Amino acid sequence: MNDKPTLEDLRNSIEQSLRVSYTAAPLIAGRQRGGDSQVVHSPADQRDGVGRVIEASVADVGEALAVAQAAFPAWEGTPASVRASLLDRAADLLQGRLPELVALIVREGGRTQADAVSEVREAIDFCRYYAAQAREKFSGPIPLPGPTGEQNSLSLHGRGVFVCISPWNFPLAIFVGQIAAALAAGNTVVAKPAEQTPLVAALAVELLHTAGIPAGALNFLPGDGRIGAALVADRACAGVAFTGSTEVARLIAQTLAGKDGPLVPLIAETGGQNTLIADSSALPEQIVRDVVASAFNSAGQRCSALRVLYIQADIADRVCELLAGAMQELCIGNPADIATDVGPVIDEAARALLVAHARWLDSFATPIFTCPLDEEATRHGTFFAPRAYEIDSIARLEREVFGPILHVVRWRAEDLDQVCAAIANTGYGLTLGIHSRIDETIKRITDRLHVGNTYVNRNIIGAVVGVQPFGGEGLSGTGPKAGGPHYLYRFASERTLSVDTTAAGGNAGLMALDEGE
Repeated sequence: MNDKPTLEDLRNSIEQSLRVSYTAAPLIAGRQRGGDSQVVHSPADQRDGVGRVIEASVADVGEALAVAQAAFPAWEGTPASVRASLLDRAADLLQGRLPELVALIVREGGRTQADAVSEVREAIDFCRYYAAQAREKFSGPIPLPGPTGEQNSLSLHGRGVFVCISPWNFPLAIFVGQIAAALAAGNTVVAKPAEQTPLVAALAVELLHTAGIPAGALNFLPGDGRIGAALVADRACAGVAFTGSTEVARLIAQTLAGKDGPLVPLIAETGGQNTLIADSSALPEQIVRDVVASAFNSAGQRCSALRVLYIQADIADRVCELLAGAMQELCIGNPADIATDVGPVIDEAARALLVAHARWLDSFATPIFTCPLDEEATRHGTFFAPRAYEIDSIARLEREVFGPILHVVRWRAEDLDQVCAAIANTGYGLTLGIHSRIDETIKRITDRLHVGNTYVNRNIIGAVVGVQPFGGEGLSGTGPKAGGPHYLYRFASERTLSVDTTAAGGNAGLMALDEGE
């Protein structure tokens, strides 16, 4: 992002995007459905109509699932190496359209250009990583040990039709990652993107089909939560990959448990009351640098974003002073401007929740800093000023607040165990940061807190596919971790085969050695 020709290409792509009318519509067996459409507005500027969406009907759900179910035998029977090659081809197409995808993510999702570039790269990484995993694990039976005269093996197979429900905060990366994993494992897919960001999802589906993914193997149903609920409840649904709130994940689990038919796996990555614990051995400047990135990047709209900073009392005043100064330097505005550090929140409903939470904090918490908003730059979008408050306990926070609000809690050295207990009592286990130069303290915290992704002396965002597989536990998800070596197993059925080779003329004498022959 420091390369001038690259920045010029991105600027031109955003300008060209303004002249494109993007469309998202139900796509079943490769046929686009018509109907009444509505405008998709940019959260940065409601005057910007990014495109139009035709939302699916509940009637489309049954048809899409039936098409995907009919396509399953052929796709599951396609060699894993072929499925992998198609995903690699999709990665190439995503790379080739990177500037356009960045522009669309900026306009539709309100993400900054740097975040959008990282997101496209992550989508590419998901395709390539799951392709490699498919070649390694799905290409043929895995030999297992057994007695002489017997052959044993284990093979991995697709389960059927996977329903993939993705969020708006990573409208391309998570959407593509879920689909790529399901397809790599031999499943067919019906994908429902977040209702706020259907346009970039529709373009991703187009590229996957262009790469060679069969039309029946990947179907697309934009719409609201009713479409997702109908997909999950249908008997044809053989698995669900979901990223979103803990509350919705619980509803999905209840639906799956209550319906007739086979038991259906749920792969859920949900929210977190993510914390960072900093002791007095940590460098205040480094703490603040990583806290600002973790709490306010993407307007705090990351699953991994920092919600609560625990700072040891000995350095708390200094850190809070530096934090206020660093926040003062943040530029809040339209992410189409490369100078913007923090863009809008996704929609008016999200902003209203943040306003209500800030009003509640104002009634008792100690304000540290609230970023000023440029009225001219933000008046037409759903912007919310990043802010930080000091509170007395994490127990004040009953649930995750998804946006750029940081809560700061002071702690004393003798109270570290109580700090860990308070964090554990939230029930979440997604991301954790530790800033300390004392190995014993780091081990003490990591031994006590059961968290999916822990980061030491760095920020807590930006997990890299294959390097930091992402996903939590407890209220933060079911596992396994996206972008990790165990992820595809959850999308698969395992089958063993045991063959008595003596029945086909093998060495019967060896089989009978224990009988004295």
